[in-house]
Amino acid sequence: MGWLKEIKKEIDCIFERDPAARNVLEVILCYPGFHAILIHRISHFLWMKNLKLLARLVSHIARFLTGIEIHPGAKIGRRFFIDHGMGVVIGETAEIGDDVTIYHGVTLGGTSWKKGKRHPTIGNNVVIGAGAKVLGPITVGNNCLIGAGSVVVKDVPDNSTVVGIPGRIVFRGGDKVKIDEKLPDPEAQVLQCLMEQLREIEKKLSDLTREHIEFTSCTFENIPKKDKKE
Repeated sequence: MGWLKEIKKEIDCIFERDPAARNVLEVILCYPGFHAILIHRISHFLWMKNLKLLARLVSHIARFLTGIEIHPGAKIGRRFFIDHGMGVVIGETAEIGDDVTIYHGVTLGGTSWKKGKRHPTIGNNVVIGAGAKVLGPITVGNNCLIGAGSVVVKDVPDNSTVVGIPGRIVFRGGDKVKIDEKLPDPEAQVLQCLMEQLREIEKKLSDLTREHIEFTSCTFENIPKKDKKE
């Protein structure tokens, strides 16, 4: 049957991407990412049949059981693998391609309260590292790597590697990319501010030390010398 073949493909992709997987029974019983995606297939089917309340209830049960929250409206492709999975959130209008891998703490979220497309579109063969946040109706192209902890708020072209807050493309098509220094980077700004303050403190300390030495020298020079006794 077709659905059994799809489940087998989901299990096979876990063995391909997780060296800790030892046997099929372990995957079926102990992998919350596998449970979450199977239950999502059911909730998404109900959502598409306009049984929205039932779909939300099924997804809520999945969240309770697995710690993974996938809105039943999200569109997810084949061989989707969630490793560990705790804290993963996937929004209603998110779209995910085939052969995508995401790790725990990943959010595919929105940046607006307006209805309509407000969550990301993820291409094929994408890896999203632990804790990364991909926000807004942006597109992440095929064969991309999003580094752990990154915050991505702009489109990412195919074959790119993104790191940092905000996310910056550091490799594209295997070639290193020069980082755009005009892109606001809060961490870099804080570090630059701290360095400037440190240089200012060092300068003041140097001036105070020099003034102290000069004052001490002048004081000793003005002290009258006693005549030596013959």
